[in-house]
Amino acid sequence: MRVRRTAATVAAGALVLVAGCSGDDATPSREAAPDAGPATIELAVADGTADVSPVVPLEIAVDGGELTGVTVTDGAGAPVPGALAAAAGEEAEGAEETARVWSPETPLAYATSYTLTVTVTATNADDEVTTQESTFTTVDPETLSTPGIGPLDGQTVGVGMPIRVYFEQPVVDKATVESNLQVTSTTPTDGVWNWFSDTEVHFRPSDYWPENIEVTLDADLYGVDLGNGVWGEKDRSISFSIGERHVSIADASTYTMEVYDGDQLVKTFPISAGSPDNPSYNGPHVVTEMNRDRIMDSSTYGVPVDSPDGYRTPVEYAVRLSDSGEFVHAAPWSVAQQGNTNVSHGCINMSTENARWFFEFSIPGDVVEIQGSSAGTLRSDIYDWTIPWDEWKAGSALA
Repeated sequence: MRVRRTAATVAAGALVLVAGCSGDDATPSREAAPDAGPATIELAVADGTADVSPVVPLEIAVDGGELTGVTVTDGAGAPVPGALAAAAGEEAEGAEETARVWSPETPLAYATSYTLTVTVTATNADDEVTTQESTFTTVDPETLSTPGIGPLDGQTVGVGMPIRVYFEQPVVDKATVESNLQVTSTTPTDGVWNWFSDTEVHFRPSDYWPENIEVTLDADLYGVDLGNGVWGEKDRSISFSIGERHVSIADASTYTMEVYDGDQLVKTFPISAGSPDNPSYNGPHVVTEMNRDRIMDSSTYGVPVDSPDGYRTPVEYAVRLSDSGEFVHAAPWSVAQQGNTNVSHGCINMSTENARWFFEFSIPGDVVEIQGSSAGTLRSDIYDWTIPWDEWKAGSALA
């Protein structure tokens, strides 16, 4: 149970007890048992406990009495507003033992001392009052971490754009972190997280996203232990839109690219793909960048400009497909080869007019599936869709 979530339970009608106050109806009243002893109280966070997560549930178990007062104060003695709710798996109504969880209105702070005080009135003839305190200290992290997330909040992307979460420090407890990365969408999907490394995790469905939906990621990482002294700095929530389904098929063996808008074929362009010496990679490529004008520089992938195979060429209408230098772009110098020969350095060459149309049609997240090339399968910054679904699911820490 996440402590921050219990407020919704309270609002739904569970017993509410604001810190600093007490209520008479905190638990169902019981008839006094004349021979009963004093009530007992058990606190999940024992007195003197250190390095407590600021979101740990403050669980209270009472046997033989009614819970009549709960307060939480900080180290300066200031009351901390909060509320009580029934603990998960609480005993059936009428049982002597009851369990409650106290939740703060806002999360507790790191590196701070708190005191939980609980008062119980026994169900015996004397109505004996029992009070118990627990003073504890929340953890003082060595490092606080807030991950980077893509897409950005409010962005509209194509059906091929995965959710990507990047951490600055390695994540040790991947399962806990993953369980706190919750994805929802207006059209539900079967999406799953896959860890690419100790610092990077992606989310995608088994097939491309449904078009024209809204997606939200709630990264509830405040108070979460990432491991090695690194804790989540804050919660983040981002929402983005999936646009129209744009999936194009670029076939290096037929020298054509078919462009689809949804299920409808809207254009078929002659192209020139990567030459036999520089073949284009096969597989689904995701559009990541749009450049009206760009300098194509061979040194960006390790070939010096002044070498025999080097180049530095200005191009128009460049739509990036991978971080290995593959673009769809205008190449007026290869129009004679477009539709019959592959002569590029790995890019998809088009006429200027056709490249301009495709540039204006495309958005980041659109997909270009390259096939018929002699090269291997794509490996790039986003090669998510080349991973078979069973293999993808196996990359989840919760698999």
